Amino acid sequence: MASVCTYLNFTDQTEAAFSFYKSVFGTEYIGNISRFGDMPPMEGQPPLPDAVKNLVLNVVLPIAGGHLLLGTDAPEGMGFNLIQGTNVHIMVRPDSREDADALFARLSEGGSVDMPIQDMFWGDYFGSFSDKFGIKWMISFGPGV
Repeated sequence: MASVCTYLNFTDQTEAAFSFYKSVFGTEYIGNISRFGDMPPMEGQPPLPDAVKNLVLNVVLPIAGGHLLLGTDAPEGMGFNLIQGTNVHIMVRPDSREDADALFARLSEGGSVDMPIQDMFWGDYFGSFSDKFGIKWMISFGPGV
């Protein structure tokens, strides 16, 4: 079933923030917290610094009414530049790969693509962009959350 999730980006505070949200909503994470150190090495890229390896790559917490709150740390050394307004994304999880392609194409038209939609190492078909109004979006289809 298609769904919409809220994705939060933090500068090295994701674990603390999600611990807080978990205590407020009284829910449990879906799956384990993935860390940057869990990523396979990227061809042509230097190894991750030890300080980045333990940062949160992805965490998923149900909060209310089936809504999922997701989050990640966004290290500057990996090209992230967070400012208020770039730390929140609307994530749409469509029912099919075709729907993912259509949403990505239509919503990103006139905007700026951050990551083209593609198969990712965690199993999802994923892409991200800012729409022509500056709103950050993620489209993700697949078995992951």
